[in-house]
Amino acid sequence: MSGFPIPDARAATALGSALRASGYSEGGVHQLLGEDAYAIGEEDAQSEERRLPAGRLSVAIRLFFLQRPVAVREAVVALGRDGVDALGTTGLAEIGDQVVPRVRILPIGRLLVAADGFAQGDDPPDYVAVYTPTSRLCDSFTPRREVARALDVGTGSGVHALLAATHAEHVVATDVNQRALDFTTLNAALNRLTNVECRPGSLFEPVAGETFDLITCNAPYVVSPETRWAYRDSGFRADEVSERVVREAAAHLRDGGYATLIVSWLADDEDAPDERAFEWVAESGCDGWILPGWDADPLGHAKTWNSHLSDDEEAFARALDDWTAYFDELGVRWISEGAVLLHKRAGGGEARVDSIEPDEVDEADEQIQRAFAMRARLAELEHDDELLDLPLSLELACTTENELEPDDDGPVVVEARIRLTEGTNTDLGVPPGVGEVIALLDGRSPLREVIDRAANRLELSGGERSALERDTLEATRGLLELGAVELR
Repeated sequence: MSGFPIPDARAATALGSALRASGYSEGGVHQLLGEDAYAIGEEDAQSEERRLPAGRLSVAIRLFFLQRPVAVREAVVALGRDGVDALGTTGLAEIGDQVVPRVRILPIGRLLVAADGFAQGDDPPDYVAVYTPTSRLCDSFTPRREVARALDVGTGSGVHALLAATHAEHVVATDVNQRALDFTTLNAALNRLTNVECRPGSLFEPVAGETFDLITCNAPYVVSPETRWAYRDSGFRADEVSERVVREAAAHLRDGGYATLIVSWLADDEDAPDERAFEWVAESGCDGWILPGWDADPLGHAKTWNSHLSDDEEAFARALDDWTAYFDELGVRWISEGAVLLHKRAGGGEARVDSIEPDEVDEADEQIQRAFAMRARLAELEHDDELLDLPLSLELACTTENELEPDDDGPVVVEARIRLTEGTNTDLGVPPGVGEVIALLDGRSPLREVIDRAANRLELSGGERSALERDTLEATRGLLELGAVELR
């Protein structure tokens, strides 16, 4: 894929202006292609193109969202002569009788992000993806407070560096893939961002001795015996690249800083899948939140990451054999992929794990900051009983789901789950009755009074009331650590 992109800042800025003038945005894409537009694949592009009405926005969507060619005359009407010329200058399209896009440019929030087009399965090693499911996860889990310095490691298209640039004074983006840095430079100009600095090199090598308030990394974390694609295969053995990312991110964080890292970790026991991630966090000096989103045995992992070969029976079988043999050699029985979040504070090193469904995750910025702040507050308490005298408020929408068992007098609640319906959308198992207490938290009354009100509503006796208090204290700690509840 040599020859493009050409990171011409003047041309990229002109192209960004032309695209915005056409109405090319997330809202515009959803308006014309529907709410599931971002799930459209290359196989759908030709049919989806036919849904589009006439107009400038439709031309932009055909070109850069669906990656379909358009007549030069149509492109000039939609983007202006300067916009079309910018495509030729940057190499983002071939211009002859038609404008043939060589990239996808996706609206991501307020940004426009260019990178290579739909994956073909035989893409070259320096292929750069635009905005993948793991990109979305990293975006959703990144705290968006104002900071002085941010770092994006393995920047790829630069999307996380650009997102950070909207709330950081200065951003450093690193990547071993020069084409990724070229795309990042181009994308910064496409969005008129001048505070992103690109540095070539592996992982944290280009920032030796430097510290940051925010670190993001959507690592090439896939554990594989291959070095096929820079964005997928790190070339490190086993899960070493993920271990390095977690440990080095912690070392490069300033006090009070946050890191959002998309990584993977291995286990030799399916029933204890997260021990290695716990170990990395415990030795980091940071508080950590481990959020596994995908997991599989070696064969399932190999099948997922070689699905591009599924139409070639022999090649697919060969890959499955090679990958499972590699895992056998490593003694691996289980592979987890997800996020590790870090917050650096004096006395840190505590970790918790909560499974997530990646497709259900919403923007969790405020929840994550609150969760780590509450951990620091809890560390100041000598005993959980002190929570009884403090007011707490419920900060996230949630529901309580009860598990019932039949009884002679009717169904009996034997277990409940408090399920968050925003942010991480995680859940917490609690004893019966606790959900009623949590629903009454108002940020004004001490927890002891809230428990009394719930006990009265439930008509509990003295012993039952004491049990509810004990159960509520345990659940409250969990909900504080989840950022669902806040100490007032």
